[in-house]
Amino acid sequence: MRLNVTSEIGRLKSVLVHLPGREIDVMVPPMMTQLLFDDILYGQVAREEHRRFQQLIRFVAGDVFDTQDLLEEVLEDDETKDEIVRDLAKRNGFTRRLTQWLREQSAGALAEVLIGGLPSEKGGGELPKFELYPVPNFFFARDPQVVLGSGVVICGMATQARRRESLLSKYVFEHHRELRDGGRIYTDFMAGDERERPASRKAPTLEGGDVIVASRDLILLGVTERTNRAGVLQLARALKKSDSGVKTILVVDLPRQRSFMHLDTVFTFTSRSECLIYPPVILPDGSQAATVYAIDLTKKSISFSPQKSLLGALRRRGFELDPIYCGGKRAVDQQREQWTDGANAFALAPGIILLYERNVRTAEELAKFDYHIVYEDDLLLGRLELETWTDKKYAIQLAGHELSRARGGPRCMTMPLEREDV
Repeated sequence: MRLNVTSEIGRLKSVLVHLPGREIDVMVPPMMTQLLFDDILYGQVAREEHRRFQQLIRFVAGDVFDTQDLLEEVLEDDETKDEIVRDLAKRNGFTRRLTQWLREQSAGALAEVLIGGLPSEKGGGELPKFELYPVPNFFFARDPQVVLGSGVVICGMATQARRRESLLSKYVFEHHRELRDGGRIYTDFMAGDERERPASRKAPTLEGGDVIVASRDLILLGVTERTNRAGVLQLARALKKSDSGVKTILVVDLPRQRSFMHLDTVFTFTSRSECLIYPPVILPDGSQAATVYAIDLTKKSISFSPQKSLLGALRRRGFELDPIYCGGKRAVDQQREQWTDGANAFALAPGIILLYERNVRTAEELAKFDYHIVYEDDLLLGRLELETWTDKKYAIQLAGHELSRARGGPRCMTMPLEREDV
């Protein structure tokens, strides 16, 4: 697998996803806050929606990989499996009995346990007991790692509920036969003996939803409730030392709210000249306007240079973008549709994006910018063909009614491995 991501919109060639499994089926309401959910999902429907989502991606991309499948392939090597089990046991303080039990599992069974969790035989009480907790957010494949150019960043998640996701990503990118030689790791937030539980509030954190690739030499980083300034500095130093090609970072400091948990919940690229935005945060006169800084990695020291706005900073760097308002012009619609990821577009190619169909007002705005609104059944049942060989623009509407309840959109559920350069 070749790693090459130099934009958000280049034609997609390969991508990582994860079909939600039993990890979402074992959640009960008292666990929701701990595991970062606002509701419990109906797994059977969520999986069917995700399968349809993958089929839509395949209309453009050649390869769609499930991280669990790649992890299973890694664990098929006994020596590597033993190394991974020892590492997990050390980081988590597993008992000898649990460590030995994990070693004895087949590759497929172990991969499923590391994601789906291991119920305890003791049980009882309001909450189910686990020897190993599940990681139900794992189908948000965007966050545990970030592919930048021809390399990868292993992220440091801000919450204990998601730390193992980065460890599993680390194992895949370090050990999978088709990935370990395909690129390099710029920085590893889970290096050393970093535990699943965050060490302190001051520890560097970075999640993939806060990283947006504008071009080969320009990236956007969100400072949010999930990514802190220490994480931005760690990544900036790593990119500066490497030959990543990144010369400038635009740092977007967002209000600390769950609705703005990542930068890609308020801003995403949709084409060479357009972007989806949540106006109150992205516009300079917005009621919750983000603070924007620039970091010039070509200079000797790293410093934060204030910018008037994100769109203005992008314009000065050659990106003349027409902003398309998530939810349209009415504040009520903007808030409702931003909450259901109306700004979280995932581009299959320039001007061909995926969004949830429930964001009706956002679709109406896209139509004003000449996007053809296409529903998933029209493609899956063969009633319509994507004219990818033309400049026609499409906004493909996913049903996603169950998936959207987990508070993540199409971009959240995907991590591109390779895109064509634009």
